[in-house]
Amino acid sequence: MSSTVPQGGDTATALFSRDFDALETGEGFVTPGRTITEADVVSFAGLTGDFHPQHVDEEWARQSQFGERLAHGMLVLSVAVGLVPLDPERVLALRRISDAVFKRPTRLGDTVRVEGKVESLREIDEETGLVGCTWKVVGPEDAVIARVKVEVLWRRGELGAAEPAASDDAESAADAPDPSSGLPL
Repeated sequence: MSSTVPQGGDTATALFSRDFDALETGEGFVTPGRTITEADVVSFAGLTGDFHPQHVDEEWARQSQFGERLAHGMLVLSVAVGLVPLDPERVLALRRISDAVFKRPTRLGDTVRVEGKVESLREIDEETGLVGCTWKVVGPEDAVIARVKVEVLWRRGELGAAEPAASDDAESAADAPDPSSGLPL
C-alpha cells in the first residue's frame, strides 16, 4: 500500500472494520470533519473542571496572545477519538495514546478532521493484535493542529454470527432471573 494519506472524504470506516490480518502498515485514512462549538467548550470545561480563562472568559481571552477563546487541547483529542470510527466488533480497546503534540490553537468554529496512518501491526495471539497508528488532527487550511500516536487492541479472524434467540416456549437457566436480583422468580 502507499504510504500517503488519502485526501478528503471518509476512508476510515472501511479500514477500521477490516480484519487485523487484512491491514497493512503504511495504509492511510481520513475522517469526516466536525466543527468545534461553544457548547463543546463549555461542556468540556464543566466535565473536566478546566475553567482556564483562555477557554471560558471572553474578555480575558481577548487580551491574550491569541486574541480570542480557544478550545481545550484535550477536547480536540477527545473529538479526534470520536471522529475515528472504531468498529466495536473489531477494535476492542483503545490501549495507548502517547506523544501528543499541539502545534496550533483550535478556535471555536474551526472544523477538524483526523488523517491517520497505520504504523505497526503486532500479533498478540490467535484472537487479537495491536495496531499502532499516527493521527494528525487537521483544521482550517489543512493546518496540523495536533499529532498523536494511538495503539488499539484489534480482534482477529472472522466475526461470529449472533447466537440464535431462545424460543418463547422453552425456558432456560440463562433466561431465568437471578435469585439475588430482587426480581420475582
